[in-house]
Amino acid sequence: MIDFSLKEIALITGGKLFVPDDFNDKKIGQVITDSRLFFQKEKALFFAIKGPRNSGHTFISGLIERGANAFVVSEPDVITDTAAFILVNNTTTALQKLAAGHRSRFSFPVIGITGSNGKTIVKEWIFELLSRENRIVRSPKSYNSQIGVPLSVLLMDSHYNLGIFEAGISQPGEMEKLAPVIQPDVGIITNIGDAHQENFQTKEQKTLEKLKLFTKAKKLVFSIDDEAIGSLVSEFCMENNIEPISWSIRNDGALIYFTPRDNNGITSVEANVKESQYRFDIPFTDNASVENACHCFATAWALTANPEKILAGFQKLEPVAMRMEIKKGINNCLLINDYYNSDLTSLSIALSVLHQQAKKGIQKMQVILSDILQTGLPQHELYLQVNQYLKQWEIEELVGIGPEISAHAGLFSMNKLFYPSTDAFLRDFRRSRLNDSIILIKGARDFTFEKISMILQQKTHQTVLEIDLNSLVHNLNVFRSLLNSSTRIMVMVKAFSYGSGDVEIARVLQFQNVDYLAVAVADEGMELRQAGINTPIIVMNPEEQSFQNIIDFQLEPNIYSMELLQQFEKAVIQNIRTNFPVHLKLDTGMNRLGFKTAREIESLIAHLVQSGNLKVASIFSHLAASDDPALDDFTKEQITRFNSWYQLIEPAFPYKIDRHILNSAGIERFPENQMEMVRLGIGLYGVSATSLPLQNISTFKSIVSQVKDTVPGESVGYSRKEKISRQTKIAIVPVGYADGLDRKLGNRNGRAWIKGKSVHIIGNICMDMLMLDITGLDVLPGDEVEFFGPHIPITKVAEWAGTIPYEILTGISQRVKRVYLYE
Repeated sequence: MIDFSLKEIALITGGKLFVPDDFNDKKIGQVITDSRLFFQKEKALFFAIKGPRNSGHTFISGLIERGANAFVVSEPDVITDTAAFILVNNTTTALQKLAAGHRSRFSFPVIGITGSNGKTIVKEWIFELLSRENRIVRSPKSYNSQIGVPLSVLLMDSHYNLGIFEAGISQPGEMEKLAPVIQPDVGIITNIGDAHQENFQTKEQKTLEKLKLFTKAKKLVFSIDDEAIGSLVSEFCMENNIEPISWSIRNDGALIYFTPRDNNGITSVEANVKESQYRFDIPFTDNASVENACHCFATAWALTANPEKILAGFQKLEPVAMRMEIKKGINNCLLINDYYNSDLTSLSIALSVLHQQAKKGIQKMQVILSDILQTGLPQHELYLQVNQYLKQWEIEELVGIGPEISAHAGLFSMNKLFYPSTDAFLRDFRRSRLNDSIILIKGARDFTFEKISMILQQKTHQTVLEIDLNSLVHNLNVFRSLLNSSTRIMVMVKAFSYGSGDVEIARVLQFQNVDYLAVAVADEGMELRQAGINTPIIVMNPEEQSFQNIIDFQLEPNIYSMELLQQFEKAVIQNIRTNFPVHLKLDTGMNRLGFKTAREIESLIAHLVQSGNLKVASIFSHLAASDDPALDDFTKEQITRFNSWYQLIEPAFPYKIDRHILNSAGIERFPENQMEMVRLGIGLYGVSATSLPLQNISTFKSIVSQVKDTVPGESVGYSRKEKISRQTKIAIVPVGYADGLDRKLGNRNGRAWIKGKSVHIIGNICMDMLMLDITGLDVLPGDEVEFFGPHIPITKVAEWAGTIPYEILTGISQRVKRVYLYE
């Protein structure tokens, strides 16, 4: 929590303060960079950050209407006499300067972490290991960017005695801006890999850039097992008079020499440092987890030189869940699972996500919350602050679980129920109590809130489709980077958002300020409106029986023929409406829907000009082969034909009409024809026609039900398609063609990923299950199986099935539970 006046902030940031005549300079308690997270009216300061496509300055007038009255800006034309403004050259730099000034107020030790992989896991594990003895402030989730780092450091206050902050960079020059913000006393440089390598000439250059975080550190923790990186870091420590805390698994010349041994599913580690030996166990066997645990031990030794107190804690470490899960729940509820940690910062973030996801005025907002542990605050003060958070985010009902939160029940001012334990809640649970609610399940690990999630979720089928919403936003921004700042984006969310779930995807896209959503039929648009989506929606296949719903729910139809135009216009007249927005589809060569000839277009223009009941929002066409270089001549013919027809239409109307013809592949390959708007479809979901750095957003996975051995002469599955010719171990998995897995993938045509290996699908795929050849692998019931995702690209699955990624995605059955991951 910061505590600066506006005059002090202007001085720190080098800005000029403008205040109304009657303005009383106030202490700022909350800094925000996202207008949608504004709620603390009296103490909030909004930094208008400018990005490559969006600017926070465009949201200032709306914030003033909502009660905000203090801003840091870099555009003088937004300054008014209705609020206080600090004018700076660059708002991101100003935010970093403010955080650096705030950091300088505190003398307790700070740990800074950077590297390519493992930063967030190491940070969270150090927190788990040291929080029993310390009051720790740390970066929320993976807040490690040019904006995330200063926002994290601004959380420091006098209640804490240790800070842990991570920093990530993607190009040279960035770390020099973050170093004065974090000012670490102890540094950790984790694994240096290929992440963000595209902006660095060599791995060595990237390492040297990352080391700039530690030029004023007292100690630096690092591994010397990568000899080149270890040599660079050792030399850096010598040049900057930093005490090196080197460690190794392979070189006993390091300060700390670790010897890990696999011990029946856990790893036993012996640490030799100077004259002392220490032993600890971790519940993991993979190399990355062992490496992360070694960083944690070395850091604890660097801080105290006596890590004995934390050794038992290593065995309790758990995988770090860095993303929230969003699932459909019982009785028309929506669940947000964030039950792997519980502190005030992560609670505030989770409440903001809850608020974003809620249907305005439709869903009640409820929170199931455990005791909040290890904050360092007096319990009375802690739960007063929790109540304040819940009130600010308009939470209507609280279920508190745990002895401490229950003991402070009187501090909460909303509807409330309290239970001493998770088991007590489960014993008292009644399904009928929860209806039409959005429920945040937020708790410390010890409270095992996954049990609560299991009874509240709508589907318990173990075959799931995970959708990574952060990767979806990443892909959106990749495509945005190809466009002019004025080019609008329409995103296709038809067909259940390509199988990913239309409402949840639409909420994220609305939050990201896309300009249009496109659905196939009016029913899909109605569902989005009922879920609180107010972004403009175009209906690509309007039908006469849906016209009334289109009008009632303010949807915008695609008009592709004179007959459809006249039918829809009649409905508009009957509803006494004028200037109703429509979109005109031109057929430039696809030979699907659309006006196809100049004569048809001339008749269309004459009718629209004469009637005046409809307003043309856009004209568009569809490219037939924008992803195929062999057909580029045809694609260019379509674009030329489209532009010539636009020249017929545009002069006939007294207003501007948008044009759009590029789909995902078109945006990649023909960006010079982006016109006023583009339509983004399969590219958003991670499929590139070229080689864009898109991320996979969907993972289709299940678990093993049973493992068995087969011998020569036996067969597997219907029609005995898989004949066993050698001793073969098989796994039976509860996923089949009723879940959407193509039967063509059976009989060794398709593969799955299990235990770090790709294995064949054998025999015919059944309706509800299939079999895998897992010979040579140590597989047990309950082990996870991936059918497409990070290890098996969906493009490869489509290739095996002889189809396209669209069909694979849209074919995933509705009975498969969608789980949304959000960081």
